[in-house]
Amino acid sequence: MSLSSRHLLGLNGVPKEDIQLILDTATTFREVLERPIKKVPTLQGKTIVNLFYEDSTRTRISFELAQKRLSADTINFSTSTSSVKKGETFKDTVRNIEAMKVDMIVVRHKSAGVPQYLTRISKANIINAGDGLHEHPTQGLLDMYSIKERLGKLEGLKVCIVGDIAHSRVALSNIFGLKSMGAIVSVCGPATMIPLGIESLGVKIFTNIDEAIAKNDVLNVLRIQLERNAGTRIPSLREYHKYFGITSDRIEKFNKEIVILHPGPINRGVELSSEVADGPYQVILDQVTNGVAVRMAVLYLLGTMH
Repeated sequence: MSLSSRHLLGLNGVPKEDIQLILDTATTFREVLERPIKKVPTLQGKTIVNLFYEDSTRTRISFELAQKRLSADTINFSTSTSSVKKGETFKDTVRNIEAMKVDMIVVRHKSAGVPQYLTRISKANIINAGDGLHEHPTQGLLDMYSIKERLGKLEGLKVCIVGDIAHSRVALSNIFGLKSMGAIVSVCGPATMIPLGIESLGVKIFTNIDEAIAKNDVLNVLRIQLERNAGTRIPSLREYHKYFGITSDRIEKFNKEIVILHPGPINRGVELSSEVADGPYQVILDQVTNGVAVRMAVLYLLGTMH
C-alpha cells in the first residue's frame, strides 16, 4: 500500500484510501510511542529539513520528534538565524538546501501556496506544515485520528468546527478530510468569522452555539487568531466568550456525551473555559501525542515511496 501522491500539500482532493492508510499507519506508530525505546530505524539515512518561516511550538516540535523517532537526520531552519535576514530570496534559500541533497522538506509559511511552489523548484518530498490561510493537513489528520480514537469511527459522525473559521487553515483541512471520511461537517461562529460561500464546501452553518452543541457529536474549537487581527471582527473577547465560549454549564445543559478538540494554543476564558479545557470531554493533550504518531506515519509513507 502506498499514497497516491509523493507530497502532502493539503487534504482537498486527497482520496479516502490515502487518509485511511495514514490513520492506520499512525496506529502502528502510536504503539511505538508507548515502548520504553521509542525509536525505529525506518528512515535511517534520510535527511529532512524543517523550513519554518512562521512561529510554531507544537507543529515544529511534533515534526522534529517524529523525524527523530524514525531515525532520520533532521535540520531545523529558522528565518531569524538564516541568510533570509541578509535579503536572500526564498527560491535561493531552497536551491541551496536542495544542493545539500535533502530527501524531504517540511514547510510552514505565512503565504498560501508556498508548499505547491516548492514542488516545482525542489526534487524533495514536500509536506505542508501550514501555509497562510490555506491548509494545515497534518493537523486535520491528527484531529481525525483523535476523534476516531475516542469514538471508534468517523463515518456518519456530526462534527462542528467552532470559532474563527475565516482565519483558520485548520478549518479547511478538517472540512476536506472529514467529508472524505463520511462525517457530517458544520461550522459555528459569529457571522463576521464565517467566510462567505463556505456552504459550497458542503457544510452547514450554525449561528447559535447551544444548537451546535445539541446537534453534534464533536466540537473542534478554534483559537481566535489575534495575531491575524481577528479581534477586529468581534466587539470584545468577553463578548465572544459570552455568546460562543464553550463552558461546562453549556455542555451539561444537554446532558450528552460530546468530544471537544482544540488545535492549541488555547485562549482560556475565550474559546474554552478552564473547566472544559481540563475536563473529561476534551482530548486536547491526546491530540498532541497523536500528532507525533500521525506525522511519523506521513513521513514514513512518503519517505519509503519508490
